[in-house]
Amino acid sequence: MTPKLLAVSDLHVSYAENREVTAKLTPTTPDDWLIVAGDVADKVSDIEWALSLLAEKFAQVVWVPGNHELWTVKDGADGLRGVARYEHLVELCRRLGVLTPEDPYPLWEGQDGPVRIAPLFLLYDYSFLPPGCTTKEEGLAYAMETGVVCTDERLLHPDPYPSREAWCEARVTLTEKRLADCDPDVPLVLVNHYPLVRDPMDVLWYPEFAQWCGTTATADWHRRFNVKTMIYGHLHIPRETRYDGVRFEEVSLGYPREWKKRPRPPQLPRVVL
Repeated sequence: MTPKLLAVSDLHVSYAENREVTAKLTPTTPDDWLIVAGDVADKVSDIEWALSLLAEKFAQVVWVPGNHELWTVKDGADGLRGVARYEHLVELCRRLGVLTPEDPYPLWEGQDGPVRIAPLFLLYDYSFLPPGCTTKEEGLAYAMETGVVCTDERLLHPDPYPSREAWCEARVTLTEKRLADCDPDVPLVLVNHYPLVRDPMDVLWYPEFAQWCGTTATADWHRRFNVKTMIYGHLHIPRETRYDGVRFEEVSLGYPREWKKRPRPPQLPRVVL
């Protein structure tokens, strides 16, 4: 049996139904790797439960943070905010043997040759504006009017950065340099909680939510770098699309109220390579 690179995101294991789905995630071979593209849970205890379980099953787990992991809630992180909370989660992953965006990008030896997996942590900067809006202020005002406002506005703090945009800019600058330093002859599998391009937001029921879904600063990364595929979540709309010939995979589970409506149970984890 050929080892596979698998992916999943948005497990949200605080929901009992999702916890059951997560407990049943299984590799196809002992050498399968699993990508977890963020939003495992809000609380550190739930994140640790899920990642430790998956790390026992899969040969290697690669994790990137979603917005839910970065929320400051009452949990084992004792109210840590921003960068401090993220670093707390990175240390948790290292204890479990799970790779993060702070580790060297690992090489995965697939049937069709090696690929380098690049777990990214980029955040968003409100540049995915709703139609008709030209500034962040206009976009947020429109979202307030419609009532479609991400909980990040209350719980995701950028400390010590002055804003989420500043934190995003720092992460983009750091990551762009790391990708530029990669061997261009080895294809990349880019993993981020948010898509790198605006296009996937075109199907949102509430287009104002796009503001919390990424940054235009990464719009050409899938063309500038040797990208084989891009893995993301966040939207809770699992599907495969292609932009400029590059495959984008949204691999989320989502909330029970969403996936239970679908005619088939979730087919997870998704085979990437």
